[in-house]
Amino acid sequence: MSGHVRHRPVESRGVTLEPTATAPTTPGGVIGWIDDRPIPREHLDRRLADLRDGPLSAALPVPGGSEDRQLARWLTQVILTEALCETAARALGLAPVEGAPLDRVAAVELGSINAAAYNGNPWVRALFEHVTATTEIPSEWRTLPAQGNATRHIVRHRLFADRASAERAGPDDLDSLGAVELDSLPAALAEAIRHQPHGTLVGPIKDALGWHLAVTSPSHPSGAAPSPEQDTSRSPGSADSPRHHGPTARQADRLLAAARRRAFARRLDELRAERIKLVPGLEHPGDPRQPDNHHKH
Repeated sequence: MSGHVRHRPVESRGVTLEPTATAPTTPGGVIGWIDDRPIPREHLDRRLADLRDGPLSAALPVPGGSEDRQLARWLTQVILTEALCETAARALGLAPVEGAPLDRVAAVELGSINAAAYNGNPWVRALFEHVTATTEIPSEWRTLPAQGNATRHIVRHRLFADRASAERAGPDDLDSLGAVELDSLPAALAEAIRHQPHGTLVGPIKDALGWHLAVTSPSHPSGAAPSPEQDTSRSPGSADSPRHHGPTARQADRLLAAARRRAFARRLDELRAERIKLVPGLEHPGDPRQPDNHHKH
């Protein structure tokens, strides 16, 4: 849906907020409300139509099926997140921010819905900059293990909206995240990977984002010299030891970026809970109460 996950981000569009109205019993042409402001269904219909008419149309689910309904739910969450961020950013007097799309690891950390909104909408990026301006690296992240840096793995990964799609996929369907530390991945996926040898297809693993599928390989071939960041042969107490100095400047930048993404994702969760009202049939795709989110064996 975004960046690394094959749930492709949709192009940036503004979301028109209708005048304040009381949520009707039958939503009709509304996909949700931001502070009791209705978000018209036409925004969802337009994005679905653009996808159907676009170059990825052959990869989309068949209209009317469970996967198609899950796609509509996912797009609804993206649209509502964009509208929420625009409303909040304008209220704060912020200006829209242009920027490069997230890389694949960053998109995994932020979550597919948040990442798609961030990549596709300058108001989301504006609110991100505001919310995370004072974010700091958590103290526990600064403590490096005695052996040096955490082990990195070459990870291929993909996120699916439903279990059936994940079960049909194989290693060739996954996208490379490059060399990453497992702690940078969603917790449920990282834990599953730790219990499997390299080369094993891990998943489907379910969490709030969807269904994960991944496979790992060593970050450097056996017998090859590790990079300076992977080299753990130096004495932990030496003058150039990571344990002696803590994170390097490059590591600190990476940790701060991850901390900012975590802070923003948490703030978005709070704002959604406080200010968004969903309509029946367009719940979050991972909501266990909606009928298309079920296990298939």
